[in-house]
Amino acid sequence: MMLLSLMLPGAALAQKKIPKAEGHNQCPLGYVNTLGTTCVSPIAYEVQPSDGDACPSGWMNIGAGYCRRK
Repeated sequence: MMLLSLMLPGAALAQKKIPKAEGHNQCPLGYVNTLGTTCVSPIAYEVQPSDGDACPSGWMNIGAGYCRRK
């Protein structure tokens, strides 16, 4: 299962630690800035990068370049 998730770079997974999106210095809603290159959350949200586009149906924009599944 872990190998499969590494092979799907665009796949959204429940994540407690995410990298800051390219071009963003802040963290999305629900995440805390580690003052480095990552953001952490006490809750594992299913998130995916928005890449500057609108979030797909069933997802909401949480800022800082990320979408979260509703």
